[in-house]
Amino acid sequence: MSDWQQITLGDLQTPSCSQEAVPPQGQRDTMSAPVHDGHGTKIEAGWVRAPLARFLTPNMESVDVDPTRMYPTIGVLNRGRGLLYRDAVAGSSTSYKKLNLIRPGMLVYSRLKAFEGAITVTPNDLPESFASQEFPTFAFASDADPDFFRVLTTTQSMWDALQRASKGMGGRRERVKPADFLNIVMDIPPLLLQRRIVEVIDVIDRQIAALDEEAEALDRLSMAVAEDMLAEEETVALGTMLIDIRGGKSPQANNRPPATDELGVLKVSAVTPFAFHPEESKCLLPGTIMPESALVQPGDVLITRANTPLRVGAVARVPVDVRGGLYLADKTLRLVPSSELDPDFLVVAMALKSARAHLTSSATGSSASMVNVSQDRIRDTPIPAADLGRQREVSSAVLSVRANTDAVRAEATRLRNTRSSLLSGLLDRTIEIESAELGV
Repeated sequence: MSDWQQITLGDLQTPSCSQEAVPPQGQRDTMSAPVHDGHGTKIEAGWVRAPLARFLTPNMESVDVDPTRMYPTIGVLNRGRGLLYRDAVAGSSTSYKKLNLIRPGMLVYSRLKAFEGAITVTPNDLPESFASQEFPTFAFASDADPDFFRVLTTTQSMWDALQRASKGMGGRRERVKPADFLNIVMDIPPLLLQRRIVEVIDVIDRQIAALDEEAEALDRLSMAVAEDMLAEEETVALGTMLIDIRGGKSPQANNRPPATDELGVLKVSAVTPFAFHPEESKCLLPGTIMPESALVQPGDVLITRANTPLRVGAVARVPVDVRGGLYLADKTLRLVPSSELDPDFLVVAMALKSARAHLTSSATGSSASMVNVSQDRIRDTPIPAADLGRQREVSSAVLSVRANTDAVRAEATRLRNTRSSLLSGLLDRTIEIESAELGV
């Protein structure tokens, strides 16, 4: 029996009829209740309902930018996924006069992207790092376990609370101010229980990490197969094998994802190499008119023309079962191959080392977090000049390996859903942990 099975069967339980009744979720005032004073209220065996200011203290340390120095910089990924490690920037190349010093073991969030759950706790082994002053940092009280708060930043409750605290008028003007962040109210367990929850969740997180590593190894294997099968082929410019490159439009949209009966527009994160993510979309504002040519269709081959330096030029094919009513934004393009170019092979070819090197070296932009590739540079991308038969042979071999990758990722997704449900139950106390250490 695995560690995970031992924990779920031996340490966790849902309260029975003989235990104190727990009102259904939605009827309990937990996790993000409004606060009317600055004092926490003691609840349920050591749990405390209080504003985050009860457990966190602003701890921002800024430095003057020295034009002769290089500054290793970080960002914060959305949905509590940790830090984004960026290339070091020269002090002489940035317009910032000051940068925040980001230390290990601190809570940090992006004021600009907080509504997307861009919050985390920095790892204990974080090397010297910096960020703009849009990234406030906080130290922990003695009864706040940093690892527990790292887990807390991965919850829907935290993301929802951040979204409600976001103020401004759309797009880049929306922000979560530190004072509003610290006023978010949550139910926090006593320190020993914080640590026990971390132990339980870490078991699942290790299994998820192992599955992610396996999927990445299969990714590398699939591309090694492609590189080997195409090693002797001459190359041609992609543009000679295309009918057209069609763009989308940048419309006004809400930050929330569209419901099944609502129109949506793709976010740049909707396209990653070989994978299309329709859930990465935003709801169009009522009355927004989009061109019919921007409507996403099953079988489309899409490429991101704007993204981070490592992700720009990502290509994927839209599956046949994609939901309707999704549109391309201006950062995503549709590649329309000629009859001489197999669509699946096009996706493979654009993931080859030579194509990736061309696209990343062709990217331009003043921001370290977002660069662009022009349509002309996309057309210039070298791809193997294989005939249709060879194209289909190669794509079939690559997609066969990637079918295993997809299966591993599906298992990781299932485990993430289990983690989310378990953590939600632990935090709203519909699932309890039995432990002699805790005296229960």
